[in-house]
Amino acid sequence: MTQPLPLTETRNPNTSDIDALSALEILRRINAEDQKVPNAVAAAIPDIARLVDGLVDRMRQGGRLIYTGAGTSGRLAVVDASEMPPTFSVPPSLVVGLIAGGQGAMFKSLEGAEDDPDLGRSDIAALNVDARDTIVGIAASARTPYVVGSLNEARARGALTASLCCSAPPSTVHDAAEIQISLLTGPEVVTGSTRMKAGTATKLALNMITTTAMIRLGKTYGNLMVDLQASNVKLRDRARRIVEAITGLPREEAQRLLEECGDAKTAIVAGLRGCDCAEARARLAAAGGQVRGAIHAKR
Repeated sequence: MTQPLPLTETRNPNTSDIDALSALEILRRINAEDQKVPNAVAAAIPDIARLVDGLVDRMRQGGRLIYTGAGTSGRLAVVDASEMPPTFSVPPSLVVGLIAGGQGAMFKSLEGAEDDPDLGRSDIAALNVDARDTIVGIAASARTPYVVGSLNEARARGALTASLCCSAPPSTVHDAAEIQISLLTGPEVVTGSTRMKAGTATKLALNMITTTAMIRLGKTYGNLMVDLQASNVKLRDRARRIVEAITGLPREEAQRLLEECGDAKTAIVAGLRGCDCAEARARLAAAGGQVRGAIHAKR
């Protein structure tokens, strides 16, 4: 029996004559299609929230978020994972991106690797995945064998599993996951070119998943990234401005407190509570790293 084409592989009637258009008209057609992406992501928010709630619960027990994908999906996964340590000061092992074919596939197409479910299984096994972990399988077409193998191995090990696809269930990837997230962006401008709308929707969803999880884990105070790694001039200046903005201290005093305490979160608690850095660290530890809780807790 012939399987129906994934939504991302069907032809887009709005762009069937695109090769006959001027550059200006082509760009307008692409832009019109791109405007459908946010609504597709919005429709999936309840399922994304289910994933984030389960993910945060597991991270609080020492679990990890592990993305798995091939081609564009895998590259987006690796990029999102790589941005977590500098943005939220978490270890690189907390959010991991797996791409079919390994590191070399980031820079050179190794599309054949996506057809091997055993490779997906072995990549998950190599990370010693267990019940505390969350695995998100990313596949625009919802049928990538590498991702199916990854999810099946993760599920067998008791991990929470989710699929992030641009086609709706039923499909082999969705069927392998407990939480199914469908970003229905429709046919691409160029048929099957999922680096376009599907890739944009995937990037938006990954941003939402990790950012929301980090907020829930206390990595921000309000909308300020108080747990950043001040590893260069720009980030050191940002850390000082964050301390200054939250505490209301003058620039020089905020800088002094930041240097004395060693990080923005400790400096903020010390500045707002009028305590020394040691007490600020103790307050943060007692509050599970939450600045708001550390400020308001009685000691």
